[in-house]
Amino acid sequence: MSRELTDYRPRLRGGHLQTLLGYWTRRRLAWTLPREDWIVEVEPDVRLLLRATWQPRPDRPALVIVHGLQGSDGSGYAVATGLHAWSRGWHVVRMNLRGSGDAERLCPRLYNAGLDGDLLAVLAQVAERVPRLAVVGFSLGGNLTLLCLARRAPRLPAGLVGAVAVSPPLDLAACADALARPGNWVYERHFMRELRGSYRRRQRLRPDLYEVGRELAPRTIREYDGAITARYGGYAGADDYYARSSAGPRLRELRHPALILAAADDPMIPRATVERWPVAPGVSRELVGAGGHVGFVARSRAPGSFWAAERALDYLTGLLNGE
Repeated sequence: MSRELTDYRPRLRGGHLQTLLGYWTRRRLAWTLPREDWIVEVEPDVRLLLRATWQPRPDRPALVIVHGLQGSDGSGYAVATGLHAWSRGWHVVRMNLRGSGDAERLCPRLYNAGLDGDLLAVLAQVAERVPRLAVVGFSLGGNLTLLCLARRAPRLPAGLVGAVAVSPPLDLAACADALARPGNWVYERHFMRELRGSYRRRQRLRPDLYEVGRELAPRTIREYDGAITARYGGYAGADDYYARSSAGPRLRELRHPALILAAADDPMIPRATVERWPVAPGVSRELVGAGGHVGFVARSRAPGSFWAAERALDYLTGLLNGE
């Protein structure tokens, strides 16, 4: 479904403006509520750091938040969404992908968009503590969320009510190519700087795993994924990684309700990659005209004017209430 939602009034239009304003508006948001650091062991040498904030009533539902590329539990969009969910009575569990945020020393392994088993392990652990739960994933985390719901459908916990994916790169190859366009140089340069630094830190922690200097040659996300993500993730190359880890072709396999929320002017996610795939009956697509990449800066009850957080909670609360 492609539409401009009646309650969505963006503060300004333009994909780059929305993307950058979203970042700057939320960059100073901080988690001010009590939290529990919770470690989930997925397999030997793979431990994930979760930041959980529990409601006084244990019977409340839990929201698992999955960040995007080079993000963490402290990313502005994750904090804004978590604070909004908490205000509406949800437990909040902010998941760090492998080695993200404060978890580099805990798990120096590299994450990638195809590690849906990590999210499955987190959902299983959370389901042991709450009767019902849902997931919201942003950007790369949105793709990972939908991939997990598709590939791991028979093993998902019974209490999972549904998911929301915000600005997900459903076709990783097309999105990598979009990042390489001249108009997107600021984003690609930012990601490459962050990825190189992350690789160097991991290499120093585990010189037995990672080759010195391997991060120096790649100049684009596609080149990085070929040289590093594929090599250390068990893929034959970038194309193999993209083909096996893109959620778009598997949207018909989802057995749980899901909302895909994106913007037609997203500079990193081509509109066609959001609209082209057939979806299962319980999957909805909402494509607003102006929102950028995880921008959605508009009038909202969520912190940081993050309308997507409010829309995600409205949708998931509706599922809880049987709407």
